Amino acid sequence: MNDLREIIESTWENRELLKQGNSQEAIRAVIELLDKGQIRVAEPIMDGWQVNEWVKKAVLMYFPIQTMETIEAGPFEFHDKIPLKRNFAEQGVRVVPHALARYGSYLAKGVILMPSYTNIGAYVDEGTMVDTWATVGSCAQVGKHVHLSGGVGLGGVLEPVQAAPVIIEDGAFIGSRSILVEGCRIGKEAVIGANVCITGSTKIIDVTGSEPKEYKGYVPPRSVVIPGSYTKQFPAGSYQVPCALIIGQRKESTDLKTSLNDALRENEVAV
Repeated sequence: MNDLREIIESTWENRELLKQGNSQEAIRAVIELLDKGQIRVAEPIMDGWQVNEWVKKAVLMYFPIQTMETIEAGPFEFHDKIPLKRNFAEQGVRVVPHALARYGSYLAKGVILMPSYTNIGAYVDEGTMVDTWATVGSCAQVGKHVHLSGGVGLGGVLEPVQAAPVIIEDGAFIGSRSILVEGCRIGKEAVIGANVCITGSTKIIDVTGSEPKEYKGYVPPRSVVIPGSYTKQFPAGSYQVPCALIIGQRKESTDLKTSLNDALRENEVAV
């Protein structure tokens, strides 16, 4: 692994090396390891998450060394540089037509892909459901037994290489049409309501105490989150700006597979 990293870093600094066979072999080896889940773009460490920048560099350099080719899947035809993922039965992954996963993404055993899209560099851990029309962007990290509801969008990130990807930790429930981008992190077993939009700069306000507590880019574990707004003063007047509101905690008595509606009802939110 250290040898691979050294070649990747050298090639990143001197792109002329992309023409050499050993650099291309190293890049392709990294993508194969990503595809098998043996390395990750980002991984959990004791006090948070670590971004493996050299792996992202390999993904970025994979594009220029690939050539466009026609990919056929039954009656469908694609024209791209990156092949589609294959051998789902061997991996224990259920893939419903018309779900697509690009080579270089990892899908663990027990993952279910409804008609959806998973991009290169993404990591989807065991037992997770990627529901209809959900998108798992490049390098997004999704934990075990997560539910990405219909139309959820997890943003992709390749550049800048030091930028953290979107991270969804184990057991989280992401409500339909939610948009999570710019490296935001959703803590374990959090419940994100429908239509919540969280970017790297979105205010996430915990309103459960006597005073509001504000986060940015991070939802604490077991939080129940809904869309909200706050008043901001502009030169032209006062206007409502979107935010996310933490309105409660997922109760210990709640089954981890609870529906979004049940979690919200527990916190007295009409659904």
